[in-house]
Amino acid sequence: MSALIFLICISIIVALVFLVAFIWTVRSGQYDDDYTPSVRILFENEPPAKEKSIKK
Repeated sequence: MSALIFLICISIIVALVFLVAFIWTVRSGQYDDDYTPSVRILFENEPPAKEKSIKK
């Protein structure tokens, strides 16, 4: 039973470490992307390249 309590405590500590790391990266601006949304519409549907062929 003590091993189960030990493993639960360790898993809670690991989860808290990951939560703190996630909050730290969000606050530092790791996931902010101001450039891509404004330019994405320009690059989505490009027409296919036209090949010039001479047929006579």
